[in-house]
Amino acid sequence: MKVLVLNSGSSSIKYQLFDMRDESVLAAGSIEQIGEPGSHLSYALPTGQPEMKKAVQTLPVPDHHQGFQRIAAVLKETGALANPGELHAIGHRVVHGGEQFQKPARVTPAVLSAIRELIPLAPLHNPANLLGIEVALESAPLVPQVAVFDTAFHQSLPSHAYRYAIPKKLYEAHQVRRYGFHGTSHYYVAKKAAEFLGKPLDSLNLISLHLGNGASAAAIQQGICIDTSMGFTPLEGLIMGTRCGDLDPAIIFYLVRETGLSAGEIETILNKESGLKGICGANDMRAVGELAERGNPEAQLAIRMYCYRIKKYIGAYHAVLGRLDGLIFTGGIGENADFIRAGCCEGLDHLGLEMNNGANRERRLGCAALESGTSRVKILVIPTNEELEIAEQTVTCLSSS
Repeated sequence: MKVLVLNSGSSSIKYQLFDMRDESVLAAGSIEQIGEPGSHLSYALPTGQPEMKKAVQTLPVPDHHQGFQRIAAVLKETGALANPGELHAIGHRVVHGGEQFQKPARVTPAVLSAIRELIPLAPLHNPANLLGIEVALESAPLVPQVAVFDTAFHQSLPSHAYRYAIPKKLYEAHQVRRYGFHGTSHYYVAKKAAEFLGKPLDSLNLISLHLGNGASAAAIQQGICIDTSMGFTPLEGLIMGTRCGDLDPAIIFYLVRETGLSAGEIETILNKESGLKGICGANDMRAVGELAERGNPEAQLAIRMYCYRIKKYIGAYHAVLGRLDGLIFTGGIGENADFIRAGCCEGLDHLGLEMNNGANRERRLGCAALESGTSRVKILVIPTNEELEIAEQTVTCLSSS
């Protein structure tokens, strides 16, 4: 019952191999800088300990076909997948599923065609995701393959949440609406929160905060996503590592007029030079925290802005949900930055959110509850595992089909 999960980028392939009998990781790794002189394969194998044995090979990988072949060779050489016949399925991460895909889909010519048609909505991601699927189909034609979409979990949004207040014809002709992203992560941590609390997911109202270099919030009502902060693209919503988040759209027109920059140049600024990086010059929250501790005013401002934006979404989603059972922190920042968790919950006692500061500072690996004894709302840290969720959805999809 081995399932290989692939995440294909424009110049990279990341992979994990799972034994779905116990959901253990048999192997993991990535190929970076495909087609460049410095291309290299990094991989890890279990050692019987919590750590995994890691190795790096620097080798020419001219294209994704060679990359997939190299991954297959390493899996065979290390014994993780000695016989290709052991492979039950391959699950692929696909960033954008548009309105067509509300759940994972077994890969067929029709599914491939639909993903290709969605490229205008995700020009940086879907072409690479599609290439990874095509290469895997060529390399392992007898293995069932499933596409799992980042946007699928958010397809339950009601129309009053996903529509923008623009002419209807732009929505109908160009699919301009809120799609949301990080859906695989939001769904995974919501399920884990229900397990941790010992309650059915369909009985819980949750707000999940996926905080990493990219960041998003989701309002989950009885297991169903009813709103999310990212929109037509991943640029909307929370402040991120290099993305600005919510912004008055008229600023773009103003900058075009006043700076002489093109729309494309401004798009690059908003996606790659803004957010934490734009405020204080650093996009890694660990570096921002260190700068703030040393008294850097821009870093201190960046943290205040970051937490303030999140608090506004917590308040808004609390109002939408009515009753809130749990607030979930996940992602690299959400799981590890205690000062961000504290800042996001500070002053929210009136909403029933009271942090146990000691538990927050001492939080270790795994799921943890951080609320005080008098808090009406559970405050949870749930480590995300998007690769495992893709593997689980791949098995479920194939079982149902």
